[in-house]
Amino acid sequence: QLVESGGGLVQPGGSLRLSCVASGSIFSVYTMGWYRQASGKERELVATITSGGRINSGDFVKGRFTISRDNAKTTVSLEMNSLQPEATAVYYCHADAEVGPGNYWGQGTQVTVSS
Repeated sequence: QLVESGGGLVQPGGSLRLSCVASGSIFSVYTMGWYRQASGKERELVATITSGGRINSGDFVKGRFTISRDNAKTTVSLEMNSLQPEATAVYYCHADAEVGPGNYWGQGTQVTVSS
């Protein structure tokens, strides 16, 4: 189970931190990530982080978003800075097993960037 928090309304140029808490059984050997889906668009990769700490991110991130994980707290976080209106979307936490089957999605958290 994945439970996200931290979404909300922020002004352009502002920051938000999203968090996702995972059940212990689906964290330690899973690649964790964040995806987003804007209204009328396909879901896209924001960033992923493997159990070993290797990070992959979407081209639009450009250093403004930072993904991190705390294995002890089974939490993956996404720090988003310099947010612009185009970042408005539902952000989803994702867990992908690195060995064997296992693919989970959170319920999503809305991020709205608007003045």
